Amino acid sequence: QVQLVESGGGSVQAGGSLRLSCAASGDTYSSRYMGWFRQAAGKEREGVAASPTGGSSAYYADSVKGRFTISQDNAKNTLYLQMDSLKPEDTAMYYCATGKEWILGLLLLSHRWYNYWGQGTQVTVS
Repeated sequence: QVQLVESGGGSVQAGGSLRLSCAASGDTYSSRYMGWFRQAAGKEREGVAASPTGGSSAYYADSVKGRFTISQDNAKNTLYLQMDSLKPEDTAMYYCATGKEWILGLLLLSHRWYNYWGQGTQVTVS
């Protein structure tokens, strides 16, 4: 089992920035990749950014490329999402997730491959 706790959400004006954090605990050695997802009211959950655990590659949704950056601090078992140039359409509940399947590439942006999820943190851009 892996436990994930997100933090850093809040309300910000358009053009502003937020940094989300996700602290992982438990059987983190089994995690092969981690990602950020978001779900706006009335919409399906979508992949925002993801990367292999301990790897340097990263994958982003087209809607956030150039504005969001995913990073990891393996020593702290913490995943981050730096969000810049925020837009009202970025408003959503943001979730951190991790998975242990043998997948690569853009599949990491699909929520179906993730085994553990955090409770979410709300981001509101006005």
